[in-house]
Amino acid sequence: MNILIVETVWMGGARYKFLEKTLLMTFSILPTLQARELAAITPKKHQVTIINERYAHIDFTTVYDVVLINYVSPTAPRAYTIADTFRNKGIRVVLCGFHASGLPEEAKQHADSVLIGRNEAGWLLILQDIEQKKLQPFYHAPIYSPHQNLPPTNVQLPGFIMTGALEATRGCPFRCEFCPETNISGGNTYYKRPIPEVIEEIKKIPQKTLMFYDTTLTIDPSYTKELFKSMKGLHKRFFCNGNADVLAKDKDLVRLSREAGCIAWLIGFESFSQDTLDSVGKKTNKVSEYAQAIKNIHENHMVVIGDFMFGFDADTPAVFDSTLKSINELRIDVADFSILTPFPGTPLFTRLETEKRILTKEWEKYNMGHVVFTPKQMTADELLQGVRWMYAAYYHPFPTIKRITQNLPRGLYPFFVVLARNLVAMLSARRLYTLKKS
Repeated sequence: MNILIVETVWMGGARYKFLEKTLLMTFSILPTLQARELAAITPKKHQVTIINERYAHIDFTTVYDVVLINYVSPTAPRAYTIADTFRNKGIRVVLCGFHASGLPEEAKQHADSVLIGRNEAGWLLILQDIEQKKLQPFYHAPIYSPHQNLPPTNVQLPGFIMTGALEATRGCPFRCEFCPETNISGGNTYYKRPIPEVIEEIKKIPQKTLMFYDTTLTIDPSYTKELFKSMKGLHKRFFCNGNADVLAKDKDLVRLSREAGCIAWLIGFESFSQDTLDSVGKKTNKVSEYAQAIKNIHENHMVVIGDFMFGFDADTPAVFDSTLKSINELRIDVADFSILTPFPGTPLFTRLETEKRILTKEWEKYNMGHVVFTPKQMTADELLQGVRWMYAAYYHPFPTIKRITQNLPRGLYPFFVVLARNLVAMLSARRLYTLKKS
């Protein structure tokens, strides 16, 4: 069969200037590996074309036997437009991804079939059922098996991109209330690929730097330590996600990550309020351990990239000032600020819908940059303007330059990461936001 696999990409509708766009396109990586992993396991007898809309346009005149579209909430309208266009031409369409898994009945209105969860086995069954003319409307993720093999990433990145990508483990048992990845079917089960298999894939990645797409590499420290030991001598540089509790307590893991080539750890701090973290099930975060986790990473000459979220029920307008103060005191090198978003399929979405606090189901606004629900202790506009103020204040030229220069002693790669990320954010913040909170 002739198969098209499409990955829709949300670019935020922003009109980036040339320098910002160049840096973003060069240092960014694919938003998800799911489409590439499904392509990797497709039997070789089929002809597969993969399109990422950031780099290529879809040719709707080509005749395909089946079109698979992977998408998330903010790209749902675009995914449905693509799906409807192909279906009007009599071509079968399968939808998959976090949004399709959260709202399969909605997805089915635009598809012949819906692939639910991280579900490689379902994709192979879909291809088989199409050939046998017995395609089913839904394909659910199979029951957990410790013997299930995760497919290789098989990423062939288009364009001039300096960062490769792969997945060594999958899943997270913690299931934070707001997380779309761990709350889809099978998302809270934890899988580990054989380390020799991961090492062979790393060797085949042409890029010098790479990103581990694992939800976190700190769930099983023993596995991760062996992985890092096996990576020594590969001369790669990489980024990975980790939880604050393990990074604070396990200095050997942090040291081994640096010896393996780690440049930066991405940590979802989310909040400096322990009550808030406990209320949303962020069990891996103890605010009292943040400083030690950051210290361990910095002592090994690596960068800390922190994620922070606003709009939790305990958040008041004072949360922005207090968060900025804490971030600066801890000397976090790069920070991302987002608005709490109730993605379909998460307990957060269910709770807020039950409480009648969902303001809109215009999915393109579910990009963590819009307020789509009624906050509890501030207005929607106070939340929006507060997050914008955070970007403007944190990425003000003076503190930004200070952060960049502080990373000079950490080496070329960490310095370059901080330089690029801070520069893009500073340029965007100065153009889009002001330091006034309304």
